[in-house]
This record gives sequence, structure tokens and C-alpha cells, in this order.
Amino acid sequence: MSATTLSGAAAAEPVHSLWTVAAEAPSIEYAQLSPTLIVLGAAVVGILVEAFAPRRARYGVQVALASLGFAGAFAAVLALAMGGYATDKAAVAGAGAVAVDGPALFLQGVILLVALVAVFTFAERRLEPRGGGGPVDSFAAQPAAVPGGEGEKAAVKAGWTTTEIFPLLLFAVGGMLLFPAANDLLTLFIALEVFSLPLYLLCALARRRRLLSQEAAVKYFLLGAFSSAFLIFGIALLYGYAGTVSYAGIAEVVEGTVPSPSAALAASMSSDALLLIGGAMVVMGLLFKVGAVPFHMWTPDVYQGAPTPVTGFMAAATKVAAFGALLRLLYVVLPGLRWDWEPVLWGVAIVSMLLGAVVAITQTDVKRLLAYSSIAHAGFILAGVVATSPEGVSSVLFYLLAYSFVTLGAFSVVTLVRDAGGEATHLSKWAGLGRRSPLVAAVFAVFLLAFAGIPLTSGFAGKFAVFKAAAEGGAGALVVVGVIASAIAAFFYVRVIVLMFFSEPSPEGPTVAIPSAFTTVAIGVGVAVTLVLGVAPQYFLDLAGQAGVFVR
Repeated sequence: MSATTLSGAAAAEPVHSLWTVAAEAPSIEYAQLSPTLIVLGAAVVGILVEAFAPRRARYGVQVALASLGFAGAFAAVLALAMGGYATDKAAVAGAGAVAVDGPALFLQGVILLVALVAVFTFAERRLEPRGGGGPVDSFAAQPAAVPGGEGEKAAVKAGWTTTEIFPLLLFAVGGMLLFPAANDLLTLFIALEVFSLPLYLLCALARRRRLLSQEAAVKYFLLGAFSSAFLIFGIALLYGYAGTVSYAGIAEVVEGTVPSPSAALAASMSSDALLLIGGAMVVMGLLFKVGAVPFHMWTPDVYQGAPTPVTGFMAAATKVAAFGALLRLLYVVLPGLRWDWEPVLWGVAIVSMLLGAVVAITQTDVKRLLAYSSIAHAGFILAGVVATSPEGVSSVLFYLLAYSFVTLGAFSVVTLVRDAGGEATHLSKWAGLGRRSPLVAAVFAVFLLAFAGIPLTSGFAGKFAVFKAAAEGGAGALVVVGVIASAIAAFFYVRVIVLMFFSEPSPEGPTVAIPSAFTTVAIGVGVAVTLVLGVAPQYFLDLAGQAGVFVR
């Protein structure tokens, strides 16, 4: 063998070994990723049920499967938290793609509890008139049929129900669990799409007012596509700046602590344009999901048009997931840019609080009123975000826990007030509801008082926590604006209470449907959480405080 051949064989050896190393499978910590894996596994099984189970058996199987999936995932979150992964054992899993730490586990627990209660509102089948095949739910009998067409009429007459909603709910929750735990920008984007696409479909499935529901879904889809485009463009720019999509890697480049940057990286680090524009675009994509001004235009139309069980779930869980992702991005990736993003979030918070509170006064539809209320609450939560302190993180976590159950409970009550056309959401039809059905009106009043931040409700404890954190973080002016916005908001909440209890009921007014145990449990859980977090919030504030440290 010639010397040339020998040297060629020697040169090939390291290439082969490098290829072998590159092809090794990554180590996946399945136990630490178990909450998300359980939910996504249940979603896949749900699709198989839709494909192979007979139509009459699907409803019971899907309700049980979704409930067990969420309960099992919540048990996995508790096991991880009790095993120390929320504190001293916090780590990065999934080849660096997912963070398992206090904020991630806390928010995943909240999302799973909200989803478990949402399953009950999705499964309600006593509110609509019975179809030819038995009891029906709030969702379109045959979503693929043209609204008002022969196919829809035949499906309604047969009493069909849309059990695909449960796998869609499971997939949406799976994406939401991954969203606040994402530890690199690509995982963040994938999680966003995994939970957004099922929500676009769910918004179009209302049994009544199908055209309004489909219009809401199209608006949500189109504006959501724009926000996703901003997000992925921002991710591309941040990658161009830092040469990595890892949160820790980007943070090192932003802070200038990279030990020996390459020539290409040093060149990109010399200009902050990619960083500032990319960071702004990613934040814009997340602010769209939380419904903050000026990215709020989809909120009132989608909340009004979507099936009310979907609206309640989406209003509660999406905010939890999106604020979790926003907190991780700002506190882990971009703390070095605090002086750039903090003034912007100040402006967004102020405008969101004031516009949400003022415009809500003009609303005549209950669902649109609650939509503008949610915009104002996004501003209140941002007050805790801009505190840029551990207290700010823990206050936001507590506020999200409190707000999610109040919202879910309030929309569950909205499903009960009905007339011949379905849900009676026009405010004029709620006049005298306290005399017609005192218990339902009293429960709704509790939720409205919690939204207003009245003492002894969870809303007061949540607002006090975020305003206290903001004041201690030097955002006293923001707190003043928040208190003013809260006073404005209290006006329209109290106005609805006065309308229910101090107005004469109309003779042809709506009736209050008697729900099954599903909706009763959902409303009962909402009331219980609202009162417990209002009367004795300290344990949960301490829990949020212990869970408020991000792993990096």
C-alpha cells in the first residue's frame, strides 16, 4: 500500500468518528417531560377513538380520556414539584429545549387544572334542546356542512355531536404546556403553532350562530398568522445576531460574556440592530397572544363569536401560557436589554389598562364586555412583569392563577342564560336576572366583583400583589394608572350587578337553564377558588414565591 493511501485512510478515521458522534441520539429526560407527553399521548389516543370507535360510544370515551389525561399530567407536575424540580433540582431537559423549573411547573399546573374544568364545560349536554338522536352540546352537529344547508339540517335532526373537540382540546393544552417551558426559540414557535391551530378550529364550531363563529375563527386565524410571522421573523433575526436559538446562548451574547466569539459572531455582535428588531418582533408575537393593546383587535370578535365553552377556556389558559413565555423571554433571554424593553412595556401596560376599561363601558354584549375586561387585565399583569424582580414574577404567577378560574367561571355562567336563539348575551336581556334566578345572578356577581378587585376576592389579592411588586420596582406611576383604570372598570362591573338585581325583568326575557353536574362543578370550582384566594391568599402567594426562579 502506498504512503498516499495510508495517509488517506488515516485522514478518513477522524471524519468517521465525528460522524458517529454527530449521529448519536440525544438523551431525553422522559420523566421530566411527562406532563406534556401524557397530554399529547392522550390526544393521539383520542384521534384513534374518533377513527375506530362507534359514534354512540365516542362521547363517554372522549370525556373520560381527556379528564384522565389532564388529571394524570397534573399528578406528574405535582410529583416533579415535590421531587425538587421547582427549586434546587431545576434543570433543562430535552437536549436543552425545555426548562423544568418553578415557573414552568406552576404554570403547567394552572393550565392543567383550567383544562380539566374546561372539559366539564365542553361536555355539557343539557343546555341545548334535545336532537333526534338524544342530548346535544354547544358545538356544531356537522362542522364541515354549509351553515343552514341540508347537511347541517340533517345532522341537527339526527342529534349528532362533535366529539373531535376533545382531541383538539388535548392538543391545544399540550402546546400550552410546552409554551412557558420552552428554552429555545424554535421550541417556542412549535409550541405556539401546536396550541394555536386547534384553537382556530374550536372557535369555528358553535352550534348556534354558525356564521358569526366562522367569522371569528377566520379573523383569529388571519391575525394569528400575522403574529406568527412576526415571531418567526424575530427568531431569524435573533439567530442572526447570536448564532444560536438557545435562550442561555442568546443571553450570553447579549451580555457580552461569550468566552471566545468567532469572527462572524463578533461581527454580528458589533451591531445591535438585529437584536433590537428581532427582540421586538418576538415580544410582539407574544403580546398578541396575551391580548395587549395594540395587538388586541382580535379579542372582542373572537370572544363573542366562538362557542362560549371555548371562549372561557381560551381566555383563561392562553393568557397563562403566553405570559409564562413572555416572562421567560424577558427575564432569561433579554435581561441585558431591560432599559430598552421596560419603557415599551410601560406604554403597552398603560394603554391596555385604560383602553380596556374605557371601551368596556360602551359594550352591550356580555361576552364583548368580558373581552375588553381581559384586555385591561393584560395591562394589570404587565405591571407585575415590568417590576423586573422575583416579587414581580411571583405576583404574575399568582394573578394568572386567580384570573384564570374567575374567567372560566364567568363564561360558564354565561352559557346558562338562554332564549329561543340560544345564549342571551345582550346585556338588556340580563335585566332582572337576580329576581328570576337569584343564585345564578349572585354567582355572576361574585365573579364580577373579583374582576373589579373588591376585597375578599381573588382579584383583590392578585391586583394588590402586582401593584405592590410594581411600586417596589420603581413603577409607582404605573400603579397610579392601574388604580385609576381599576376604578373605571369597577363602574361597568357594578353596572351589570345593578342591572341584574335592581331592574324589572322583562316578561319575554331569557330563562336560566338547569345545567348538569358538569357545568355545576365548573362554576362551583370557580367560586371556591375565587373566595379561597381572596380570603386566605398567603399560602398560594408563598407557593408562587417559591416557584418564581427561572433556570438558565
